[in-house]
Amino acid sequence: MCTLATGRGRVRLNVGGRVFETTAATLGAAGRDTMLGAMLDASWNAGRDAGFGDGAGPAEYFIDRDPACFAVLLDLLRTGGLHVPPGVPEAALHREALYYGLLDRVRAARLGEFDGDRLRLAASVPGRAPGDGTAVRAAPDGGCCVAHGGTVRVYNWALEERRPVYYPGHAPVNDAAYLDAATLVVAARERPGRRDDGGVAAFSALTAEPRHRFRVAHDRQPRSFTAGALAFGAGCEVFASCKGRFNEYGVGVWDWNTGEQADFFYEPPGCALGDADRLQWLDATSTLMVATMFPRTDSSFISLLDFRDKSVVWSWSDAGTPASLEDKHAVHAVAMEDGRSVCMINQYDDLGFLDLRKNAAGVRWRSRSKLTISGKTKACGEETCYPKLARHGGQLFASTGDTISVFSGPDRVLTSTLRCSNGGAICDFSIGGDRLFALHSEENVFDVWETPPPPII
Repeated sequence: MCTLATGRGRVRLNVGGRVFETTAATLGAAGRDTMLGAMLDASWNAGRDAGFGDGAGPAEYFIDRDPACFAVLLDLLRTGGLHVPPGVPEAALHREALYYGLLDRVRAARLGEFDGDRLRLAASVPGRAPGDGTAVRAAPDGGCCVAHGGTVRVYNWALEERRPVYYPGHAPVNDAAYLDAATLVVAARERPGRRDDGGVAAFSALTAEPRHRFRVAHDRQPRSFTAGALAFGAGCEVFASCKGRFNEYGVGVWDWNTGEQADFFYEPPGCALGDADRLQWLDATSTLMVATMFPRTDSSFISLLDFRDKSVVWSWSDAGTPASLEDKHAVHAVAMEDGRSVCMINQYDDLGFLDLRKNAAGVRWRSRSKLTISGKTKACGEETCYPKLARHGGQLFASTGDTISVFSGPDRVLTSTLRCSNGGAICDFSIGGDRLFALHSEENVFDVWETPPPPII
């Protein structure tokens, strides 16, 4: 516990010429590993002028920092609530919070626990890169990244842009994923006539410096390849769908600590793995879901791979569907938390469910009219923005046109609809760090949705 060197309970702080008086207990609540907590530690004050602590009044410290921001932070320590006056810029508050070691506390006070039914639009951030974004990915700390061509724009949780990540040779980026708040893994496409400019690489999300280049070897020879979707295993595995020039069709596995290739699951006949645009690790079964969806291929394929014995333990495809359904194709899929089912969505916004406990099981489709999803699939320039799915905290999320629908409970009942900004149709969205990020196509902008903190009273 932090204690005041002079033994008194009151502390006077002169911050930038403005005097604040508080208690040692209030400052001590900041934590011993913060600047304010350290001020109250006896070892910090061992060299103070003896005449300063003569018992005549509260101990006084001078801090040459912004007083308006300090007033907000002191109130946060006193009440637990974050109240920012109109005249205090967010960037300045975050800078001062970082100085005092209170940035995590500011973030915690600003963001409530994620709840899809209580989300509020917090910001719309315009992009600076030319052209439309490819993908948006949420960081564990509340930041995000947006892929634009061969560039990945990185934002911290305060939505301030960091140094962008450039894949070697500026190869076009297919996917990106946060290994942790400080490490970003990027999958890129190999371009015709060029060698070794595609593949998978890891970068620092803080400085954009490269860390690992994940290589694929076939017959002990390094091969160039196009990497599609990414996923992380329960151990130290990085998974990526791979499509090479020779026999490198399948899913590659690497150790994220060393960057060395650990395994490769070659594509068996009738199982589209190399073109997969969706990978998801299932903890419940220790298997990897691999989904190759329309329109990347004429038909959609979903498989569960067990790398322990290199087997396909479950698979499904809509190839050869009845004529009444042949114009409907699954365009995205997500495995549910229980590990027993997969949810899909087709281009007409219908939700479908597959039972992973049954092979050759049919899809249980729920019609759009029953779900009353608002919004339509819209054109994004020359391409179409197909619906996307995500699940978080027991809720299911589906993007359709310029809205995101939230489904709750075991029956997946529609409980909320998020109407986004005027950026056009949503081409991708991602959930993480207690935020939802929605990337729009027409105006090169992404929206940030947050759950407000619960009221103090």
